[in-house]
Amino acid sequence: MRALLLLPALLLLGCPPAGNNGDDDDDSAASSNLLAMETSLGSFDIELFVDDAPNTAGNFLAYVDSGFFDGGDDEGATVFHRVVADFVIQGGGFTASGTQKDTLDPIANEASDSGLSNTRGTLSMARTSDPDSATSQFFVNLVDNLFLDPGGSTADGYAVFGEVTAGMDVVDAIGTVAVNGEEPVEPVVILSVERQ
Repeated sequence: MRALLLLPALLLLGCPPAGNNGDDDDDSAASSNLLAMETSLGSFDIELFVDDAPNTAGNFLAYVDSGFFDGGDDEGATVFHRVVADFVIQGGGFTASGTQKDTLDPIANEASDSGLSNTRGTLSMARTSDPDSATSQFFVNLVDNLFLDPGGSTADGYAVFGEVTAGMDVVDAIGTVAVNGEEPVEPVVILSVERQ
């Protein structure tokens, strides 16, 4: 089973911020907390909560900047490998061939510190039962999943670090694809993730 478990069959799965190269134009883009994610089913925009969840947002940006999600690292693009209707879409760990990509070290869970909630359209880090095990995998909440907040299903909760600001219709479309179990029958590939 490729997907991480997410709580009782629901446990959801994340590294330091990357630097920039000193070019003024690149400095502006490199400091941006606004992203555009293009998938094989369309694009959506993301705002990262860099002030409320700095370590988690920085971790996500490290993967973005290295080309991890979209295959810019020459290791293959990742997919949304887990889709549960009216719950979440989860991606950022496996390629379309089912290969799990090597990740950076796990990060500490900021869910309790951030004060953010797993509401519809927010991005959170997937993890194992260990609260501090998140690496690259993330999920987008398709509905309000407040039971994923600290004190809900687990004392530590799942760390929210961003939200979809445009293109939620694309996220919803991904959430309704045909699945075999929880895995999309046709891969939903992350084609690009770019800072705006």
